[in-house]
Amino acid sequence: MKKILLFVTVLILSFPYFACSQNSSKIQEAFKGTSIRILDKPRDPIDFRLPLLNGEMVSLSDYKGKVVLLNFWATWCPPCRVEMPSMETLYHHFKDQGFEILAVNLGEDAAHVQQFMDNNNHTFPVLLDRDEKVGALYGIRAIPTSYIIDRSGKIVGSLSGAIYWDRPDVISAFETLLK
Repeated sequence: MKKILLFVTVLILSFPYFACSQNSSKIQEAFKGTSIRILDKPRDPIDFRLPLLNGEMVSLSDYKGKVVLLNFWATWCPPCRVEMPSMETLYHHFKDQGFEILAVNLGEDAAHVQQFMDNNNHTFPVLLDRDEKVGALYGIRAIPTSYIIDRSGKIVGSLSGAIYWDRPDVISAFETLLK
């Protein structure tokens, strides 16, 4: 009886590891070939609090329970400008399914960023990191840099550089992550 109890206890305690490992394998497979690097072991993001363009203060932790594309960018950055229309497409494709984009602008003032967003018909949320402290916390050395955060609030993937976020393989990968 003690052996059975020990076996059941080990099985119960091991379940979270196997579930996480199995989920990680699904995510690895889904993002294979997208150029987005999926981490072997998800990690906690650094929480922060920044203003949205409208001045409302939000924290990254406010979005726990959603899949978040955390993107660091600037209006003067050509690769950032190239990928933004595809981010807008991705945003509209998934925003009603528990997906959010948080585009963290580095070092620019609200009026300039708002004008850029309006001129380009981008509607996803933009946060302002005027003093670039959050960018420094994340070790941002090149922009755009993006992180993918799962519903449990863990960073599961990252990308340094631009990508077309509306490619069929990327959309399919996010579908897997949103399940």
